[in-house]
Amino acid sequence: MRLATPAKASPAKTEQIILFRVSGQLFAISSSSVQEVRSADSMSGGATEISAPGLRKVRHVLRRGDRSLFIVNGAMHFGLHAAEGAQLFVLRKTRTALLIDGIEKMTTMTQLQALPLSFCHEERQWYRGLTALDQTVVPVVHPEGFLSPQELALLDAALLQADKTESENLERTSAGQ
Repeated sequence: MRLATPAKASPAKTEQIILFRVSGQLFAISSSSVQEVRSADSMSGGATEISAPGLRKVRHVLRRGDRSLFIVNGAMHFGLHAAEGAQLFVLRKTRTALLIDGIEKMTTMTQLQALPLSFCHEERQWYRGLTALDQTVVPVVHPEGFLSPQELALLDAALLQADKTESENLERTSAGQ
């Protein structure tokens, strides 16, 4: 008589994540969604101010060729105490750069829990879920959740208006010489 071969347990699906802090709070993001990490100081020369009514979490835009990246202040986005931010995550497949306090570490996530129903407003768009690391529950952010399509449209309109104003100012300066 032959014994049945025991079913092999499938290995847990793992994902590389970056743990980062915003106003002292710990968050996680998939490392594959971060295109690059930059010092906030290195962007100071290339970023220009932008003002969109009702959207305080974005104060700067970074232009890279034809592409504009809107810099989202992580503290303002999450409703935390205002923080300057020391680093930027340039997020892949988005038009967003996220201003954070700093990187805690890179690690591996083996399980992503669905959000509890208590997350019932815009935070359902912000987070992919929750994970437990070293007996700490950490929210895992959704990279596309920092700017909604409506917010992007508002920012694009503000950017267009800023470009128009700058162009008119240049014309006036040229005509006055």
